[in-house]
Amino acid sequence: MKKFFLSHKQAHLFAFFAAYFLVALALIIQKKFNLDPCPLCITQRIIFMVLGLFFLINAFIKPTYLMRTLSLVVLSITSIIGMVFSFKHILIQSKAIDVPNECGVDLNYMFENFPFSKALNLLFKGTGDCSHIDWTLLSLTIPQWAFIGFISFFVYTVLLFRMNVK
Repeated sequence: MKKFFLSHKQAHLFAFFAAYFLVALALIIQKKFNLDPCPLCITQRIIFMVLGLFFLINAFIKPTYLMRTLSLVVLSITSIIGMVFSFKHILIQSKAIDVPNECGVDLNYMFENFPFSKALNLLFKGTGDCSHIDWTLLSLTIPQWAFIGFISFFVYTVLLFRMNVK
């Protein structure tokens, strides 16, 4: 297969900056349009930050076959988890699955007042107003853009592995 045009370190740093750029963009959109993110939106941001952190760590690890394989697995699983959360959010917004209009309490309140496992359980249920569409770009909602982002990171990860970036 052809050699990738970036070094191992450059390719992973690029992905790190891309992931954190998406989180920064979400925060800018939130502030500019005075939006209150639902817990699923916050979860997707956290997953992008975790992905970015994994890419940053990988940038400084020697790219042996074992480490590249481990990196592929960890980054792929993290991307897939992000896809699952964003896809669930898309289903909620499209009314394909039933959730109450007022899905629950604020994310901060959940983690401050419930045991961690209970708060996580509420988070996975999509608490907050996850069904409301506040903003679109090119007719795509924020969760749809997040889904595209997670797919992109997944494909990028597989390409890095397949192209044997060193």
